[in-house]
Amino acid sequence: MTATKGLEGIVATTSSISSIIDGVLTYRGIDIDDLAEHASFEEVVYLLWYGKLPNKSELEQLHRDLSDSAAVADSVIQQIKLYPKNTNSMAALRSAVSALALYDNEANDMSREANLRKAIRLQAQLPTIIAAFARIRAGQEPIAPKANVSIAYNFLYMLTGKEPESIAVEALDKALVLHADHELNASTFAARVTVATLSDIYSGVTSAIGALKGPLHGGANEAVMAMLEEIGTASNVEAYISEKLANKEKIMGFGHRVYKNGDPRAKHLQKMSAELGKITDNMNWYNMSIKIEEMVTGQKGLKPNVDFYSASVYTSLEIPRDLFTPIFAISRVSGWTAHILEQYENNRLIRPRAEYTGPVNQKYVPIESR
Repeated sequence: MTATKGLEGIVATTSSISSIIDGVLTYRGIDIDDLAEHASFEEVVYLLWYGKLPNKSELEQLHRDLSDSAAVADSVIQQIKLYPKNTNSMAALRSAVSALALYDNEANDMSREANLRKAIRLQAQLPTIIAAFARIRAGQEPIAPKANVSIAYNFLYMLTGKEPESIAVEALDKALVLHADHELNASTFAARVTVATLSDIYSGVTSAIGALKGPLHGGANEAVMAMLEEIGTASNVEAYISEKLANKEKIMGFGHRVYKNGDPRAKHLQKMSAELGKITDNMNWYNMSIKIEEMVTGQKGLKPNVDFYSASVYTSLEIPRDLFTPIFAISRVSGWTAHILEQYENNRLIRPRAEYTGPVNQKYVPIESR
């Protein structure tokens, strides 16, 4: 047996949920460009779970189900209030999602029908948890979810207490569509490994959140914004990036293991970043990003990934930087739960082998002789 570092190039399972073929990302065979331009996030959620786009009545029913499930048990909110004020936002989300299982009577019901209902609850409640955490740590009371509005609208409303502008809802909704699934990424694989033991859906999503927390996965967009804030203005970009390149330091938001000719999702967020910059009369983040892209792509041949422009989009929406990755989770829980459902349908315990590189022919030595 020979190990492949990071399982790169290894095909670990079959899936009908999403694909990346020749640099083209699809959900259930539909090009991400088509979905980003035309589909709502709720349509994408339905597509991932049921394998087809919903008709009008199916979409209306999903909206009702999500709306009816958005409230979180008061016991979970009280738990969040006990978290230290400086708690990492993803650690808070991970803990709260794990706690949801304690208050779900169907937590251990492994039927597909029950798991679909739990998927709805998870999709509906993650935005509520994240908005509640953000307000609680700021000394504010959580705001109850609003009925009969989209997930994007509801999150912005619960976060700020204000009715969001339509452009803000559109921007967040588009970001949610783009982040919904991405084949067998690290967090999705973690979820599938967990539920392959026949553990419950909450355990699978909690595992996924733990994987997404890492800066090489979901945390990359936070690192991009930290870099932009450190640079400050477009006039500082050339010196900053030149030094990074000369020192062979990694520049977050560029390159992707499975895309050789650029991440197809990035252009949609680049366009939205420009639109939001114009509307807010603050083009600084966008202008800096464009200049960084020109330098990194021109000198290293690396193109921006989905994290690069999502940073400036979320900042233009006045979303705190450490909520960027939790927002990623709001979107990706749709894909995680789709993969969990698929894993349950044709399950086999995921148990790879390891290439042993330690010592051989060793003997036990009695403690007196050591």
